[in-house]
Amino acid sequence: MGAISEPLTLKAGALEVGLVPHIGGSVSALRWGGIDLMRLLSDADLDAGNVLGVAMFPMTPYANRIAGNAFEFGGKRWQVLPNNPPEKFNVHGSGWQHAWTVTEAGTADATLSLDIAAGADPYSYRATQAFSVSGEGLGVTMTMTNTGLVPLPFGFGLHPWFDRDPDVTLQFEGKRFYLEEPDGISGDPVTLPPELDFAEARPLPGGWRNNDYGGWGGEATIRFPSRGAGLCIKADPVFKHLMLYADPAKPYFCVEPQTNASGAFNRGRWDDPEEGVVVLAPGESAAGAVSFMPFALSP
Repeated sequence: MGAISEPLTLKAGALEVGLVPHIGGSVSALRWGGIDLMRLLSDADLDAGNVLGVAMFPMTPYANRIAGNAFEFGGKRWQVLPNNPPEKFNVHGSGWQHAWTVTEAGTADATLSLDIAAGADPYSYRATQAFSVSGEGLGVTMTMTNTGLVPLPFGFGLHPWFDRDPDVTLQFEGKRFYLEEPDGISGDPVTLPPELDFAEARPLPGGWRNNDYGGWGGEATIRFPSRGAGLCIKADPVFKHLMLYADPAKPYFCVEPQTNASGAFNRGRWDDPEEGVVVLAPGESAAGAVSFMPFALSP
């Protein structure tokens, strides 16, 4: 179908999902029965094309930051560029900063694609997001293909934003907690202490969090009691990590399913399944699906 600059709306039953392909291949809204369950893209941010104001954007060809803007792989040092000033280090790769092409679109389904050729960035890849809306919720299947000439490490994920209601709660299971170092870089993993555990539903922390939870069980539940609704996130096993960003000074928070551990590209443990990096040879692909399923809360 080619590039579409206008927003798209997918509907099924009580669920309505907005897409803005030209703003990083992003979701602009996830609304169920008139209730917003992701942060709504404002008119001002829509007009400005501000990808940092969307409801959810894709992370490709890796998630989170690369310290020093470089990593070692295959006997070579690969350089990337900082892409989110004033931050020093590249974050979330390139996909979120490009317009995506609509290759299929219907009333309840759409597929977006992005082709990137290596230049200043070493990656050549094709990424697709297949969106499907049903009575169950929103499903997003991400596919990454290495279109370059050499094997490289890849990762991918989704970066949703949620309103920080005073009574919101979060619940998920993880096994490890990655400490945070300066400039948002992921540090050493530690055994998950009770104070940082969300196995039981609990309010958002009162302090700063920007941390990866490793060994994620693939399910997270967010409840908005004042809205009378919640959202269950379920992901395929390839998504081994869940990133939590929660700044008490901000009116939003993020819960991000991703394949690779934050900081994995700098640790270089490419064969470690805990790190979740996917090494793709030329022409190889990797894929995974994430579902966002709304539900009603009992009065």
